[in-house]
Amino acid sequence: MIEFAQQLINGLALGAIYALIALGYTMVYGLLRFINFAHSDVFMVGAFAGFYLAPLVPTQTFWGGLIILLAAMLICAALGVTIERLAYSPLRGRSTLTVLITAIGVSLLLQNSG
Repeated sequence: MIEFAQQLINGLALGAIYALIALGYTMVYGLLRFINFAHSDVFMVGAFAGFYLAPLVPTQTFWGGLIILLAAMLICAALGVTIERLAYSPLRGRSTLTVLITAIGVSLLLQNSG
């Protein structure tokens, strides 16, 4: 029974992550009318930011975890604004294929950097 409960919690956590990524894709497509392939990569950068910030903050308390979470969110927000300003904003009004190729390029850049 304990193993079933643990697998249920694991499934719910993974489903919540998938739902968060899908919600981000839907919001970006609904507002900007293009699919941002780098969205999940920015999500990954936030996960790594939290992973690398965790040893710097005492995580035994609620506030330590909250500080790490907020710092990871700020890093993701700054990265998203930078990508928007440098890559997507200059392409407003261009063809959909141009924006799609740029989105794939930004995704590959984030995947292969570091």
